[in-house]
Amino acid sequence: MTRKTSTSIIAVVIIVVVGVGAAGLWLQGASNAQAADDVAAGRSTGGALDVVNKEGEVVGTCPLKHTDVRAEISGFVVRVEVTQKFHNPYEEKIEAVYTFPLSQNAAVDDMLMKVGEREIKGEIKRREEARRIYEAAKEAGHIASLLDQERPNIFTQSVANIMPGESVDVTIRYVEVLKYEDGWFEFSFPTVVGPRYIPGQPTSRQPETPPQLEGKVVEVETPEGEKEPKGTGWLPDTDQVPDASRITPPVTVPGTRAGHDISISVNLDAGAAVRELDSKQHETATERDGDIIKVRLKEKATIPNKDFILRYKTASDEIGDAVLTHASDLGGFFTLILQPPERVAPEQITPKEMVFVLDTSGSMNGEPIEKAKQTMFHCLANLNPKDTFNLITFAGDTHILFDKPVAATKQNVEKAQDFVKSLKGRGGTEMMKAIRAALEPSDSQEHMRIVCFMTDGFVGNDMAIIDEIQRHPNARIFSFGVGSSVNRFLLDNMAKAGRGEVDYVTLNTAGEDVAKRFYERLRNPVLTDIEIDWGGLPVTELYPERILDLFSAKPVVVYGQALKAASGQITLRGKVAGRPFERKIAVELPDRKPEHEVLGPLWARQKIEHLMNQDWRGMQEGKPRTDIKEQIVDLGLKFRLVTQYTSFVAVEWMVITEGGEARRVPVPVEMPEGVSYEGVFGDSMKLGVYSARRLSSRAYAPTAGPAGPVGRPRASGRGAVDYIQDDVYDLADREAREEKMTPGEKREFRLKNRLADELQGLAEKVAQEGQNGNLTTADGVEVKAGLVEVQVWLSDASDENLAKLKELGLQILGQAKSVKMVIAKLPVEKLEELAVLDFVVRVEPVPAAGG
Repeated sequence: MTRKTSTSIIAVVIIVVVGVGAAGLWLQGASNAQAADDVAAGRSTGGALDVVNKEGEVVGTCPLKHTDVRAEISGFVVRVEVTQKFHNPYEEKIEAVYTFPLSQNAAVDDMLMKVGEREIKGEIKRREEARRIYEAAKEAGHIASLLDQERPNIFTQSVANIMPGESVDVTIRYVEVLKYEDGWFEFSFPTVVGPRYIPGQPTSRQPETPPQLEGKVVEVETPEGEKEPKGTGWLPDTDQVPDASRITPPVTVPGTRAGHDISISVNLDAGAAVRELDSKQHETATERDGDIIKVRLKEKATIPNKDFILRYKTASDEIGDAVLTHASDLGGFFTLILQPPERVAPEQITPKEMVFVLDTSGSMNGEPIEKAKQTMFHCLANLNPKDTFNLITFAGDTHILFDKPVAATKQNVEKAQDFVKSLKGRGGTEMMKAIRAALEPSDSQEHMRIVCFMTDGFVGNDMAIIDEIQRHPNARIFSFGVGSSVNRFLLDNMAKAGRGEVDYVTLNTAGEDVAKRFYERLRNPVLTDIEIDWGGLPVTELYPERILDLFSAKPVVVYGQALKAASGQITLRGKVAGRPFERKIAVELPDRKPEHEVLGPLWARQKIEHLMNQDWRGMQEGKPRTDIKEQIVDLGLKFRLVTQYTSFVAVEWMVITEGGEARRVPVPVEMPEGVSYEGVFGDSMKLGVYSARRLSSRAYAPTAGPAGPVGRPRASGRGAVDYIQDDVYDLADREAREEKMTPGEKREFRLKNRLADELQGLAEKVAQEGQNGNLTTADGVEVKAGLVEVQVWLSDASDENLAKLKELGLQILGQAKSVKMVIAKLPVEKLEELAVLDFVVRVEPVPAAGG
């Protein structure tokens, strides 16, 4: 089925979907190579790409110009501030839509929108209510922003009614507890949402095909009465992933840039001397300011295509027990951080049944699959001769090497290693099939099965996969995230649901070290069978409810509520190398304590995770249990947290923008470093995904420069860059030209370039054709009782100039200070006098209702 695009926008995603059905949805490019070349090079009709080529030359524009990340680390807690700077480079107002990642553990508790000099604080609302407020504001012409959560690590920022040449900044704040493991603290910040594989049958239409490629691409069949997709992604929604279009942001073309970059700075107050500092994937610059270490990216404008990972060690290899408390009108909250015991080697190593599962899908093609193979090779080489093992690979289908687990003999290990050497990444990511193949046999076994799962986690049905793992309690999952920017939400929760451990394998990590760490964890867990005796302390709502075994030297962290002030002693119990372990810790819960106010949101974030953990499949299908959803909503509203069901919305009610429908412009994202375009999008489209939206070839009246307005569409049908003769949209150049003109020439030049076509000669038309000063022109301009409503853009909106407008007879109806524009009524015979004023840039009729 072919769908025609509107005349106002050409969707330029030249990707199409193949392999519909059980195989789900990946992408394949246009079969016509020349068409793909033309599109990727920006040679098709009208508009421009939203990207920059590898030489740094602009081949298009992107509404997100820069992301600035600032982190403040104090002890175990980090407060992060993310500012997204949106700018409208187009000739009409736009709605920018950006899908981006945050930490999977982030408690997002604040949003601020800045328009000009005004700051508008976001309000937390139910998701549906926030959307209604945003849509109403957008339709009314107000600048607005909306922050939604799609997954705990994927968010969508929408910003409506950004005027041509203008900017809007949105700042998001969140807090989380740092990861601590084997002596290293770690702060990680994800920078890009990787391309997700979407299983299931389409339930919405596919992305529109550009007219120049119609008939040259494979079209997806969608059901009758097809629905509009929920988001701006490159794949349709499906029955298994009903929000697929909201988690698949458009991706840049190979050899190009998305046009936006990122800067990251960290102020580190570790509370102790820092003796080692390591950035795993980026070059950094550091300086000391007293006890604070300041770390920033060496390149202040960095391509956002891989996770920023900062690790550090303090002077002591051990952390002390800590009880952080806070008490306010919201209640009493605490976070308990308990030091693990020393690792003790067991007296004997118990044989285990090991199943290795390796993702060989297209997104793993290239560097990720080679790193995974290297790591898997070493894992196989280090098997205990008494272990049994099997090897499963998956992409569009699943392959099991042996009929059943076999002994780890030299012959069997070499056979598995030879098989691993031959693997390549291609096809979809049918992870669910592999999960079931690896876990279902354990249901009828009395012994424990250990499953080692290596993947980038780039799937859309991640919550359903976590749910499936929960259904197989006789297996432990050890997940390995392979790549530069993996799906940490899925990988973390695979390990949690499978009562195992997670590890991350970047492209510069030694596979041998990863394998060694895996076996050390597996054979010598630090602490098992963990429980806490609270000694009668008045505490409740403790999360996690079940404390998982510690396979590495990391603390036991528990979040809870204190019912009242109290003091006492708790006891940490467990087993070390099979022997009982016990330690007592003194705890004091205060009545009032304003410090550590972040503990309330952190506790709420843990409770939300606990609630979601009870109904992952319902969350995936968009049909959660009502009681769970309402509890999540209540927590989000009470603690000002973004959740699946609560969103931040901010509206600049004081600003009036030009009428008419804003054009939606999805922000393209980078391909994660090391991920292969061919692997994701198919061999027939080596140029990859054509990601941006393209403005149509409509002609526009001249603009007033980077910060000025845009005219209404001309009827001439000429190209967007084919302006009428003498149209000048650089204000400085226009003024320079006027200096060489006589007064008569200057007046004629200003009238021609400042007064919209629809207003040219309007006074004469009213005099000749009007009835009692009333006239509606063929262009839709209405004159009533000799008055016409206009939009007037100014170079200087000072009080003095506004007074001059009123002296001329303007009745100012509204003022948009951020873009120096007023909406006003004035006598039609005053139009020309208005247009020639020195501080007037452009005069346009007010658009009729509905644009």
